[in-house]
Amino acid sequence: MSVIQGDRRTFYQLLVSTLLVSVINFTVWFAITFYVYLQTRSVFATGVIAGIFLVLTATTGIWFGSLVDHHAKKTMMQVSALASLALYAVGFAIYQLSPPASFTDPTSMRLWALIIALMLGVMAGNIRTIALPTLVTVLISEDTRDRANGLVGTTSGVSFLVTSVISGVLVAAGGMFWVLVLALAVLAVAVLHLALVAVPKAPTGAHADDTGGHRIDLRGTIGVVREVPGLMALIFFSAFNNFLGGVFMALMDAYGLSLMSVQAWGLLWGILSTGFIVGGLLVARTGLGANPVWLLLMVNVVLWGVTVVFPLRSSIVLLAAGMYAYMLLMPYAEAAEQTVLQKVVPFERQGRVFGFAQSVEQAASPLTAFLISPIAQFVFIPFMTVGWGAQTIGGWFGTGAERGLALVFVLTGVVGLVATIAALRSRPYRNLSRRYLLGPAGAAEPSPADQG
Repeated sequence: MSVIQGDRRTFYQLLVSTLLVSVINFTVWFAITFYVYLQTRSVFATGVIAGIFLVLTATTGIWFGSLVDHHAKKTMMQVSALASLALYAVGFAIYQLSPPASFTDPTSMRLWALIIALMLGVMAGNIRTIALPTLVTVLISEDTRDRANGLVGTTSGVSFLVTSVISGVLVAAGGMFWVLVLALAVLAVAVLHLALVAVPKAPTGAHADDTGGHRIDLRGTIGVVREVPGLMALIFFSAFNNFLGGVFMALMDAYGLSLMSVQAWGLLWGILSTGFIVGGLLVARTGLGANPVWLLLMVNVVLWGVTVVFPLRSSIVLLAAGMYAYMLLMPYAEAAEQTVLQKVVPFERQGRVFGFAQSVEQAASPLTAFLISPIAQFVFIPFMTVGWGAQTIGGWFGTGAERGLALVFVLTGVVGLVATIAALRSRPYRNLSRRYLLGPAGAAEPSPADQG
């Protein structure tokens, strides 16, 4: 029996389209971070870049979700690509018309104009990330959606694989010039490709939801989320994970580039990204089991445990092993959350709920990204260079700027591990697990335990 039971051809065409756009958006994201750090050597600047992007993601998710619900999914995917194309063109013009010296100063207005234009272009791609899981609901039967979500994860892994290699090589060869030339060419191809793909508008039997008109309808979306016992808790748990994950967004590139060259770092990420591909293929082959909620939390236990271990030594091998395990398991976590939402949320509201989840889950990360960079720069790095930390644990943990960043990762992993174990023992976890297992019939008549 085939893994995917719906319209396979259309689904695969959408995967190809998503692959093209994801590759270029990730390439721009990696490249501008690499470029700014190499030009300015400022950890603070790379942290602010992460913060800007995450703030924009958190504040636009619900709006993007409303656009997806109230317009044809294919149309919104095309709008996403065209917006990115236009913004990258603006960034290219800024880059070409500015003197190179202006990009070496972390306070340069020209540098930040370039960063903001490119980050807005990358952010526009989030419309696709909201539209795609709703199209899985359209095209794929319920009993195989978890496997289809695994294939979506594989596509993301391929994107990372290609991206990391391309970013490191292109930045080393010509700064941002060849990155932006490639971005403009690939997005033009992606727009033409998707124009040839026929995408259905809604699954059989689905009805339009006009209660919110074409407004964002935040109140109605929150109401839908609250109707599912434990779903709000799941979203806030993911938000807390992202609060901690902001540490990775802000510091990982600086940590990796302190151990190796930009070319080697880009190549390493290319190798590590095969873990994402393998993980996605495993999900596509085996599925997620009977209870994706339980699986999601167990994956987080392992991931935070890995985060505690890999920074204990200044070792590229430990870093690579830890990040590979992270990449291997992330498709399980992402597919689990998507599969739960696709089952317990009505189709006509899925765009807004996916957008709401994206906004809430990302809302905490900017705070971490903005705070952790100066804290790492002015507290943890001195602490492990000439401070008390270097004197007390430096003998076995190591000393220096890179060890200060490593200590931040260890402490983050400890907090994440404790929080996940607590979530596994909570009532919202039990309620959401029960609701998922009951399915649509249970959704109509929740048990007293569910309502608690």
